[in-house]
Amino acid sequence: MTEAVEKLTKKSEDTSRWYLQLVRMAKLADYGPVRGTFAIRPYGYAIWERIQADLDARFKATGHQNAYFPLLIPESYLKKEAEIVEAFDPELAWVTVGGREELEERLAVRPTSESIICEFYSNWVHSYRDLPLLINQWCNVMRWEKVTRPFLRTAEFLWQEGHTVHATAEGSREEALRMQGVYRDCFYEVLAMPVLTGAKSASERFPGALETFTCEGLMGDGRALQAATSHDLGQNFSRAFDITFLDEEQNRVYAHQTSWGFSTRVIGGLILVHGDDRGLRLPPKLAPTEAVIVPIWRGQNKGEVRREAEALYSELKAANLRMEIDLDEEHSPGWKFNEHELRGVPVRVELGPKDIEKGQAVLVRRDTGEKEFVGRKALSERLRALLSEIQTNMLRQATEFRDQNTRYAWSYDEFKELIESKRGFVVAPWDGTKETEQRIKDDTKATIRLLPFDQQEGNDLVSGKPGQTAVFARAY
Repeated sequence: MTEAVEKLTKKSEDTSRWYLQLVRMAKLADYGPVRGTFAIRPYGYAIWERIQADLDARFKATGHQNAYFPLLIPESYLKKEAEIVEAFDPELAWVTVGGREELEERLAVRPTSESIICEFYSNWVHSYRDLPLLINQWCNVMRWEKVTRPFLRTAEFLWQEGHTVHATAEGSREEALRMQGVYRDCFYEVLAMPVLTGAKSASERFPGALETFTCEGLMGDGRALQAATSHDLGQNFSRAFDITFLDEEQNRVYAHQTSWGFSTRVIGGLILVHGDDRGLRLPPKLAPTEAVIVPIWRGQNKGEVRREAEALYSELKAANLRMEIDLDEEHSPGWKFNEHELRGVPVRVELGPKDIEKGQAVLVRRDTGEKEFVGRKALSERLRALLSEIQTNMLRQATEFRDQNTRYAWSYDEFKELIESKRGFVVAPWDGTKETEQRIKDDTKATIRLLPFDQQEGNDLVSGKPGQTAVFARAY
């Protein structure tokens, strides 16, 4: 693997090439036979499973239940919500033949599930006693993307989509904000990604939503990534799909709804936020393997070192640590070190003859490269503490990078220069008009990533009119 690591393009020199190489070299994903499709390999899927398990527990702790809805959506359902059809029509994949027969109605492979779920909800919701209805589904979706990149933008991807129904406008807005908070906590506590939170501008909202709330991450190349969104749908979908209920006064009224989603694109975000020139760096809470034991032997001491390494592996596994042991006899220890660094394993445990004599092992951190010698009796306790330190440090490093690359612009010329030469988040007042937003996009390729909840007064840099604070960036 030394040769493979040497061939990995440096992240600082060509992030795009580095990213594509790393996805394949770390065995996260591989290209499928249909353009824009990818196989998520076991190592990549194990990362997704850990994210999924964490989020699923958070959803259930807030009263949500999992369900599953059909993959195929009749065209007539999509037409009930014209904005959805207009927004997704270029990306829709259609089924027109079933078996050997032409279908009477085209069926869309779900790009998102509002329309099909709303059809069910119109039959399930009858009274205020049925509310709130809090449902989530884990599934795949398809969007016929023109330009694709593994995890970040693919034709088919895995995600979860929450869909809830509420009796009041206050209830749906509270839910949308609560779920944005759930996502934010997961990003900070598990993915070690310090996302910014706020609302989308009108042009960036989900079609049909009253308000879209977002979590925006800053990638290592200075571009933004929309990492998760939560939508207050108001009554737009309930009116289109006739989702009504009898309130406490026995009046028939339209329900209020939300939807919210989080997908496998966050794995791409993990790579771009934490990866370095040597490969992946995985936060311990997400790493399929928290630590790998690499025994170091020569000739006659091979048997003894192997036995001690296997015994240590059993001890640490028994301590509920996610462990691996590398007993490969074909490659050198240096080769193995590089391989496990490429894979982003948080800690390497080295064990050689001298370590056995001294009753110790060597712990090497992936995040900093620092080494420490730890006695065997204290090893499991120290390893657990070290993993916590690494998790904290990775969040600190990512937060420092975000803060160092968040800048304020005081003139439009400065704004354009920052976007072009520095990238990152650029904070500036915006007058709230589509015209100004479009001009900035045309001039700089930057879009409004979010409108912060904490607003400050200022004059728009383009129009000079009073504006609200907006965060701009070029984005994936």
